[in-house]
Amino acid sequence: MQSTFIINQNPDWLLKIHTSNVQIREMEKGKLPIRIICTGRVYRNETISARSHCFIHQAEGLYIDENASFADLKQRLYFFAQEMYGKDIKPRFRPSYFPFTELNVEMDITCFICGVKVYRMCQQTGWVEVLGCGKVHPKVLENCSIDSNKYTSFAFGMGIERPAMLLNGVNDIRLFSENDFRFLKQFAAMT
Repeated sequence: MQSTFIINQNPDWLLKIHTSNVQIREMEKGKLPIRIICTGRVYRNETISARSHCFIHQAEGLYIDENASFADLKQRLYFFAQEMYGKDIKPRFRPSYFPFTELNVEMDITCFICGVKVYRMCQQTGWVEVLGCGKVHPKVLENCSIDSNKYTSFAFGMGIERPAMLLNGVNDIRLFSENDFRFLKQFAAMT
């Protein structure tokens, strides 16, 4: 389903489109419960625009335990949004589809930058998508020798560039990868 890049010289090579492979390796160890955050650069064959790029830095979270619920996931993400973007942020969850989860949703937050004349992130809708999430499908757990009758889990994933854009008022994701010193030097004090 995902648009991927394949290396032409060797069609068996594939640039990673998610950091989920780290999650699978951790599940295969069989040490439960699991609470991890995985980060890395990922590549997708997407049309480059102000809102999306063919490579991003991704952060994915995975939580596996007895009685991990969708309500737990939503509450954690609500807390995350308020800590990251401010107490006045309102989240909303929209149905979506991800092949390895069920109860799939994308989380949007209210746009706090709409005062800018042209802000491409929310496309003047008042909402900005910040991550995708859902309960890990029982078959994924079973394929990793985890008893899906005893354990439940949830996962989420987000691009790191999106929060950087929102928190710094950047209206074009391409600026992060163009190596324009005039743009990059404004972040020097943050390191």
